[in-house]
Amino acid sequence: MELIDGEGYRQLVEDISDAYAQGRARAAQAVNTRLIETYWQVGRHIVEYEQAGNLRAEYGKALIGNLAAELGRRHGRGFSRSNLIRIRQFYLAYPKGATLSHQLTWSHIVEILKIDDPLERSFYAQQSVREGWSVREFIHQKDSALFLRLAASKDKAGIQQLATQGQIVQQPADLLREPYVLEFPKIPEPYRVSETQLETLLCDHLQPFLLELGKGFTFVGRQYRITVNNTHYRVDLVFYHRILRCFVLIDLKLGEVRHQDIGQMNLYLGYFANEENVEGDNPPIGIILSRHKDELLVEYATYGMSSQLFVQKYQLYLPDREDLRRELEITLREAAEGGMAE
Repeated sequence: MELIDGEGYRQLVEDISDAYAQGRARAAQAVNTRLIETYWQVGRHIVEYEQAGNLRAEYGKALIGNLAAELGRRHGRGFSRSNLIRIRQFYLAYPKGATLSHQLTWSHIVEILKIDDPLERSFYAQQSVREGWSVREFIHQKDSALFLRLAASKDKAGIQQLATQGQIVQQPADLLREPYVLEFPKIPEPYRVSETQLETLLCDHLQPFLLELGKGFTFVGRQYRITVNNTHYRVDLVFYHRILRCFVLIDLKLGEVRHQDIGQMNLYLGYFANEENVEGDNPPIGIILSRHKDELLVEYATYGMSSQLFVQKYQLYLPDREDLRRELEITLREAAEGGMAE
């Protein structure tokens, strides 16, 4: 009985299971890589045929339909008219092929190809790999205009870096998004929830909330109690950020942020720095999320305070993509005009 009941046997089962799981993952990745390479080659053949002048203009629109019918009869699924259109578009968007990560699936690539702007398209490709988004998560982030929200606060160089590298978290300010989009609880407008109810809804939808916060967040607790001189305080939400190696404290506000709210968050930061941090932890970060933000009040109320304290806006519905896009275009145009003036 020891042969099959002992610790060695249980370890054997674990080792075999791990090897099998890893092998399946590698096999799936290899199949995915070959599929994408094949689609790229198919797209190249179609485009080169068109560019070689082998097609009369009046028959140009019929090419994809004819190919879909004939290739479908020969090879079955994978050669529908809509897929061939995407395959052709795939080659035109990435004529060098190697510029797109093999970690992306064809379903990811189809969603990427729906994005017209090259900068935005590049960002989502990079960020999807960096954060390991599923296709569903990818669509959510695209629908929430993540690139436009991040890019709106950057200069031209920052926008270019964001597009080519994705969002790299190296310092506290890199965590921030403006605004945070918390539409996933589906609270109708005009909403009538309390701060406690909003906090509960976010915790009930913790996975999409963590997705909105970004990579590296680990949930620690809600209504986290701290005590200073026998007075109890509670931090709405506490996280730990694995990359920055620090606590992230979040307070939710339904209305305007007051100077008392900023002072209270500063108290929380001081407490965590002295009482909760252990060796290797960096100073904590405080984020006050509010529906409204008085920039002047925030500037004065945070004067001389820790640079780890931020006041950011949130909204309970998807942002207006065109407004954000106009802001981005203005930034890029002003940068270009400034370069010409020099």
